[in-house]
Amino acid sequence: MELTILMPCLNEARTVGKCVGDALGYLALHGLQGEVVVADNGSTDGSRELAVSAGARVVPVKERGYGAALMGGIREAKGTYIVMGDADDSYDFRNLGPFVQALRGGSDLVMGNRFRGGIASGAMPALHRYLGNPVLSALGRLFFRLPVGDFHCGLRGFKANAIRSLHLQSPGMEFATEMVAKSALAGLQVTEVPTTLRPDGRDRPPHLRTWRDGWRHLRFMMLFSPAWLFMGPGLILLLAGLAGLGLLWQGPRVWGSVGFDVHTMLFCSAAVILGFQALQWGGMVQWLATKSGIRSDVGGLGQWAGRAVTLEHALVVGVVLLVGGVAWAWQLFSGWAATQFGVIESPGVLRQAILACTVMVIGLQCIGGSLCAAALGAVLQSGFRQLRVASDGALDGDAREVSAS
Repeated sequence: MELTILMPCLNEARTVGKCVGDALGYLALHGLQGEVVVADNGSTDGSRELAVSAGARVVPVKERGYGAALMGGIREAKGTYIVMGDADDSYDFRNLGPFVQALRGGSDLVMGNRFRGGIASGAMPALHRYLGNPVLSALGRLFFRLPVGDFHCGLRGFKANAIRSLHLQSPGMEFATEMVAKSALAGLQVTEVPTTLRPDGRDRPPHLRTWRDGWRHLRFMMLFSPAWLFMGPGLILLLAGLAGLGLLWQGPRVWGSVGFDVHTMLFCSAAVILGFQALQWGGMVQWLATKSGIRSDVGGLGQWAGRAVTLEHALVVGVVLLVGGVAWAWQLFSGWAATQFGVIESPGVLRQAILACTVMVIGLQCIGGSLCAAALGAVLQSGFRQLRVASDGALDGDAREVSAS
């Protein structure tokens, strides 16, 4: 079987029959061997019976959520290719040709682009159309280097085996982001085609929380892009701060009419501390995403660091730095006490004090980060092995977040 047209559904009695009919009409018109599968997420309004009577194969999915419904449908799909779209009549299932052609041409994932295809009046809130979706899509292109202009379009096609190999696991609306992010990281061929969006056929307004749902998409992207978010900026800050401290350790520097001295060392110290903290955050996000099964693609420097630097190593280094910094600071404090705590006029002493404080803070960061990572690891090992991002993101007929995002 070549094509499965998959629709997640929860209480879509007003529209599911029309959507199934349009999808079957497309298959018949183009002579495709295929099926229409409705992944029912516990409908109580007769949606399941209406889908069956319209000619669909219904797959019941007990676990609630947009992603859970789609994962259940993907597992049961028989087609080589799958095109998924919501059963609320906001997408045109009679016009799936561009998706099928792109899949036949070698694409692994084909995204619809509603901005290129056309968005009917009232189909998408202005805040989502002009701010939310463009911003999140731009971040997605930056983080994952994909030529995708509509990162959260709910109408998309893919090769079934390619997506199954990604082991997607998000039960909520983040499933849409996880699919694209993991496809990019796995090196799958991702393309996009124009598609349209029209007002859905519901008789009630969607329960979409714009800022909450946008944040949930963004925080999930962060799990897949610690290098952009933390490690790159952190490394720049750390190296710049260390370079400044190294240059000013022996004394002031003058370039032209600009002088750099102890006051500049304070900013350099702050850069070192912030840079190290950002690197630590990035490493922890990457470690947590890998441990929880969200990511499994870490390689290169990240893979080497994960093998070479254990939590115990970081804890020992932190203790050594903290003890060394405290000893250095105590020596300076003793010298200050010998002068009856007078005004410190020696710039050299101030330079040493800045360095000692920097070493102490870095040591404390190492210790704190190691203990936090150990605690998180213990939680994962005690049974929470899947990081269920936004587990409250249940799919309901009133909230097709991906369609309206």
